[in-house]
Amino acid sequence: MEIKKKDIRALTKEQLREFFVNQGDKAFRGNQVYEWLWQKSAHNFEDMTNVSKETRQMLEANFVINHIKVDTMQRSNDGTVKNAVRLHDGLIVESVLIPTATRTTACVSSQVGCSLDCKFCATARLKRMRNLNPDEIYDQVVAIDKESRLYHNRPLSNIVFMGMGEPLMNYNNVIKAIDKITSPEGLGMSPKRITVSTSGVPKMIKKMADDEVKFNLAVSLHSAIDEVRTTIMPFNETFPLKDLKESLEYWYLKTNRKISYEYVVWKGINDAQKDIDAFVKFCKYVPCKVNIIEYNPIDDGDFQQASNLALENYINTLEKNRIVVNVRRSRGKDIDAACGQLANKS
Repeated sequence: MEIKKKDIRALTKEQLREFFVNQGDKAFRGNQVYEWLWQKSAHNFEDMTNVSKETRQMLEANFVINHIKVDTMQRSNDGTVKNAVRLHDGLIVESVLIPTATRTTACVSSQVGCSLDCKFCATARLKRMRNLNPDEIYDQVVAIDKESRLYHNRPLSNIVFMGMGEPLMNYNNVIKAIDKITSPEGLGMSPKRITVSTSGVPKMIKKMADDEVKFNLAVSLHSAIDEVRTTIMPFNETFPLKDLKESLEYWYLKTNRKISYEYVVWKGINDAQKDIDAFVKFCKYVPCKVNIIEYNPIDDGDFQQASNLALENYINTLEKNRIVVNVRRSRGKDIDAACGQLANKS
């Protein structure tokens, strides 16, 4: 009977050091292997050239490196790159490289499918099959960093957790991945360049604040009226706006850091003056900035981009109330890589 090999990247550095000591080797060998696994992102044990052949064979006999594989890569006319990423068990998620004049941003996935049920999002139509492991999240970032260097001649500058899945429903693994990404022993990126976007899970927002995380928080809001938000994001019934508001106030109290609101305006859904007034009121609870996002259709007519007049009403009212607002134009629409479109269609 074949012994199931353990995923070596599930071990901490201390556990790796202990493993080598138990094998009669020196503890520092664990440091060497750990560096290959994370800093150098080795795909197999044969790559570990400063480790003896016997040690590499021993590792091969005991462990696997469940590395992701970029199955297909699509490049948009605007320079956006979408990766269909195959996981070790054959499941696929998508991640995106978004270039601008001053930065390159990785949009990464945290779940296969999604735990939530937002009506306007293609990913929500896929049932959640499983959470991603920390190394699977990390590998997406490494792959996009390589593409950023190859196509844009500069390293990756920012990361957003806005791909497939609800990051706060895979909290522990997302935190472990970010720890690796920001560690000098990993990619050494600043946590200030990382944003975790959530649809709003109050209990987990409070936990992030208690855990004193250093990355940024974005909330996918789309309506500050409970009845409206529940029609487009049904889980709002479980996590209503009053609970979300309280968790965001708690976040700001503990971290003293602004929140970003992601907000799409749809025709006939949230484009009336009452919607704007409710949103402005919600924005005043906690210091924030607003990203108005262009809507990207997902093959049905239930949701349509609001008129330019409605968008201007939102922007003007927010600015009059001294709330910072940016309009984020979609990137990669021609390859289904824009916000809300990730659904393994590549």
